[in-house]
Amino acid sequence: MSTPSDVTETPGLDLARLGPWLAEHVPGATGTGLSARLIAGGKSNLTYDVTDGSTHWILRRPPLGHVLATAHDMVREHTVMTALRPTAVPVPRTYALCRDESVLGAQFYVMERVDGVPYRYTRELEALGPARVEALSGQLIDVLVALHEVDPASVGLSEFGRPEGFLSRQVHRWKKQLDASYNRDLPAAEELYRRLAAKVEEVEKVGSTPGIVHGDYRLDNVLTESTDTTDTIRAVVDWEMATLGDPLTDLAILITYQRLAEGASGETVNDVSRAPGWLSEEEIIARYDAASHRDLTHFGFYLGLAAFKLAAILEGIHYRYLQGQTVGPGFDTVGEAIHPLLDAGLAALDS
Repeated sequence: MSTPSDVTETPGLDLARLGPWLAEHVPGATGTGLSARLIAGGKSNLTYDVTDGSTHWILRRPPLGHVLATAHDMVREHTVMTALRPTAVPVPRTYALCRDESVLGAQFYVMERVDGVPYRYTRELEALGPARVEALSGQLIDVLVALHEVDPASVGLSEFGRPEGFLSRQVHRWKKQLDASYNRDLPAAEELYRRLAAKVEEVEKVGSTPGIVHGDYRLDNVLTESTDTTDTIRAVVDWEMATLGDPLTDLAILITYQRLAEGASGETVNDVSRAPGWLSEEEIIARYDAASHRDLTHFGFYLGLAAFKLAAILEGIHYRYLQGQTVGPGFDTVGEAIHPLLDAGLAALDS
């Protein structure tokens, strides 16, 4: 995995309790001489690099404090990566899952450390040059196609989710999220919801064959190994939103992130698509369409849904900013980013 930052504290990770469990459940681990670094934290799942001085492992657990189990389900992440290991989808090797919350205060799992970088910003990609950026963005789409071509039943994931009514649940779920963050009238959001709700039944009748949905697919959720001349995606990570459903939602959210970055000023959460050489959304759709068996006839609906989802997420952030619950730069402009998103979503439904 990416090189850990210089963080010495390991909140949420009691090495004295972890050691005996590691020795019992992870092949080759003695559980002694352990040290660890937190390499990703916050409101998402916590990720640690654990080592005994010779071998490294990655440990994932939920955030500290009260969390919704369904939002930080360690069993879900471990299950999908374990199932996908024999397929063409690159994932880390999983070693063990701990359901016993008495060990670390929450369920957790241990997997291999994959060397790679979760590229997040244009400035990180510019050194590669346009040709390598183009190849890497194409590779990102190829891996997504590989994921969506996996038959869930063939890898033991037939009970991993409820694909029936998936799109309908998504439309109404994000409306509830938007309502929970209400602080101003957003007529475009109301119109987008009304049109999505009116169309979703038609799309589901002719919709895409159910498959494995990552839920948040983008370049900073894969690990890329870069040499002096080549770049290779070594692992898809961060499966906390994975389920069975309509895989075209993954493609739509990827493109919507791209639209959000291209319409933003300054550095956004993920703006790799602004790097010279990155495939345009038309090129991304064409590449996916050429390699996948899925029907993109109603793809405008999926883009509208993705815009609605991201708008609901951003409005939640904007709401917390107004309540003084956010810290750091950039939150003062989040509210304005919602308007072009909603407009783009409405336009997509007309396409």
